[in-house]
Amino acid sequence: MASKTKQSERDRRAKVEAMRKAEMARQRRRSVIFLSIAIVVGVGLVAAVVVPSYLSSRNDPAKKSLSSFGVSAADASCSPVHTTPGTNTQALRTHVQDGTVEKYATVPPSFGPHWSQPIYPAREFYTARDRPEMEQLVHNLEHGYTIIWYDKTVTGSQVTTLKDIAASARSDKATTPGKFIVSAWDPAYGAFPSGKHIGISHWGASSSHTQLCGKVSGETVKKFVEKYPASDSPEPTAAQC
Repeated sequence: MASKTKQSERDRRAKVEAMRKAEMARQRRRSVIFLSIAIVVGVGLVAAVVVPSYLSSRNDPAKKSLSSFGVSAADASCSPVHTTPGTNTQALRTHVQDGTVEKYATVPPSFGPHWSQPIYPAREFYTARDRPEMEQLVHNLEHGYTIIWYDKTVTGSQVTTLKDIAASARSDKATTPGKFIVSAWDPAYGAFPSGKHIGISHWGASSSHTQLCGKVSGETVKKFVEKYPASDSPEPTAAQC
């Protein structure tokens, strides 16, 4: 009888131990499941923040080369760069009374008398509704800016491309160091030649330069600003506006 009682007690203990182990196994499984869910949720939350940020950074035009925007130089229907020598003279650099309307020698202008103050602070892009006065922009040219003007036929995706070019050029510390503006052209200062809708200007230390194109071309702009950097200007050390 005693032997049966001891065997029954051993069986009971074995059953209790088995139940305890089974419960511990269930708890471990639950813990693994909860941990896995937490990891998945955590990774998802991190991805929700990091992925959009990464994609935004990767698509940031300021981090892309100028050549990546618009058509190639070969397809832009650009005229050769027109150079006007001897433009760094006191007569051409004179300040006229604010409000004076100047008649400039080139379309678009690349040098000449201008108002006493440049655009400050200068945004990278202007439309026909908010474009600065021409005489102020010419003062920006004197400080080493390159300016792109676009006429009213440039719309839609080409405008977006010009905005991207402006952002990219503004980030180019080697050639433009922030001294780059895109602005809608004011036809009161003359008409672009037939088939040309984009004008590029730079006022150099000894000569000034303009180029006219039919289409928006980042490759053309890149070549232009590399050949005529902000350091090549009548006032290269003037502060960025």
